[in-house]
Amino acid sequence: MKYRMCKTCVMDTTDPDIKFIGNGCTNCCPARANYRKITKEKQKLKSIVKDIRKAGTGNKYDCVIGLSGGVDSTYVAYVVKKLHLRPLAVHFDNGWNSELAVKNINKILEKLDIDLYTYVVDWEEFRDIQLSFLKASTPDCEIPTDHAIYAVLYKTALKHGIKYILDGWNIETESVLPKKWSYGHDDWKYIKSIQKEFGTMKIKTFPYYTKFQKYIYKNIAHINRIHILNYVPYKKSEIKKLIKKQLGWRDYGDKHGESFYTKFYQNYILPEKFGYDKRKMHLSSLIVSGQVTRNEALKILEKPLYNTIEEKEKDIEYFCEKMQITKKELDYYIKIPNKTYWDYPNYENDVFSNIWRKIDENYSK
Repeated sequence: MKYRMCKTCVMDTTDPDIKFIGNGCTNCCPARANYRKITKEKQKLKSIVKDIRKAGTGNKYDCVIGLSGGVDSTYVAYVVKKLHLRPLAVHFDNGWNSELAVKNINKILEKLDIDLYTYVVDWEEFRDIQLSFLKASTPDCEIPTDHAIYAVLYKTALKHGIKYILDGWNIETESVLPKKWSYGHDDWKYIKSIQKEFGTMKIKTFPYYTKFQKYIYKNIAHINRIHILNYVPYKKSEIKKLIKKQLGWRDYGDKHGESFYTKFYQNYILPEKFGYDKRKMHLSSLIVSGQVTRNEALKILEKPLYNTIEEKEKDIEYFCEKMQITKKELDYYIKIPNKTYWDYPNYENDVFSNIWRKIDENYSK
């Protein structure tokens, strides 16, 4: 495909599925429509809060929130307390937390007086799973972390009889999400199949949920997931100033900079192996929500992902040391043919999972 960039956002043909519509594209145009739809629903906040309080009557906590120390999860904690809800914070420690992230989390908990449950994953097992995804050559190496986070959130909510999980996903900053860049976060069959093919260890302690378990959480235990930031004003630059002032939060300099793995994955592995620069989707989302202009986004994209070669080499060395691989092995994984979610067994190709999905859809009507 001949290279082309959208004239409305900054997504381009590095997204294999992109199609162009006039001056827009199939990434930003649907996102713009969804953004308008969501912004009209902000008046529902009072009703949502009322339902959460009612469901939590007699319980110590009325909601569960994830806490990573990043902007989104920090603001969720701030908003929830401002709404006078009683959250239990959950942190999934996958072994990649930056020192600053730990400090930010501690400040947030202290300032907002929130209880925390931390799930510390077995590092050797988790490292082996992450390495399996690198060997699988797919552009979604964050899936083990993302899946485990929600598994722990669901299990914690069920254990404490809590009916609401409030997360930090929001359409203001994450509306543009190219499907081929990352897919299968809910798919335990996909994760299991990759570990079976490329791993050296059996999965014993890694937290997960199956399609059936998710159905139970949602329709039997009646645990609801709410994107709470879709119901409050959310301008990224203003929120950063607010949490710095109110909570003593310190900026990481990069989106998801609270995790070294995420930073390295997005700044080195994705661009080197797949040609994906995730800044394009993040900035396009901000363009859609009117938080930056396209010209401002283009100027940001002109800057290199690493300021210096020395900085990049230092990160490569640390990553290889922690993952227990050589630089030569990392280079090999980057050069082998690229694959996607659809090249491996997954729930979308599973007959029984499709049956469960239809049951779930009918139940939800």
